[in-house]
Amino acid sequence: METPAAPTVPRPQGPARPEIAITTTPPVKRQRRWSVAALCIVLAVVAALGAAAAVNSASDRTRVLAVARDVPAGRALTDSDLVVAEVSADSALTPIPASQKTSVLGKRSAVDLRKGGLLLTSQLGTGTGLGDNQEQVGVQIKRGMAPAGTLAPGDKVRAVTTPAQGDEPAKKGTVPETVDATVVSVSRPDATGTVVVNLAVAPDDGPVLASRAALGRIALVREPRSN
Repeated sequence: METPAAPTVPRPQGPARPEIAITTTPPVKRQRRWSVAALCIVLAVVAALGAAAAVNSASDRTRVLAVARDVPAGRALTDSDLVVAEVSADSALTPIPASQKTSVLGKRSAVDLRKGGLLLTSQLGTGTGLGDNQEQVGVQIKRGMAPAGTLAPGDKVRAVTTPAQGDEPAKKGTVPETVDATVVSVSRPDATGTVVVNLAVAPDDGPVLASRAALGRIALVREPRSN
């Protein structure tokens, strides 16, 4: 006798599963990686250019003479007064090359030199100033009584005696008293424009020039430098 088949039980229906959307995450990550790589390349190029510029700048530097300490006008330069410095090559600057240091020693400064400044040819006088057989006299020169800004150590000048206050003007053709001298140094002008000029003169002229200078009766005339 056959056993009757069990009735079929319907399979329960569960809730529908939501569909999972396909995202584009992998392409976004790949794009970010390319951006980072490109940035690194740019930074590397910039660093290389900077290094190249630094090397070129270093190769353009030149050794020149600079002032190691303050030097008053008229003093002969010594080895202690100078130091070698490296500066960038610039056509606007004309400092004296370090290789010429030996030829500069012994020359007199035409102006006051300040520590740290570059040494220029125009700052050096053409003469040696005071000789072994000469006397030195300091003369206070007021504004307008000497060529403005043109006197330099080594210049030949004539110290002219000016009329005293109340004296009549010299007649035409009258030659004023003069003393031949050589400029040793020139100070910086004060607030009134007055400068002190140290002059080297013959021994016989020293006392005469000093007495006239004490009365403020001296004017300076610079001789032509070609003489």
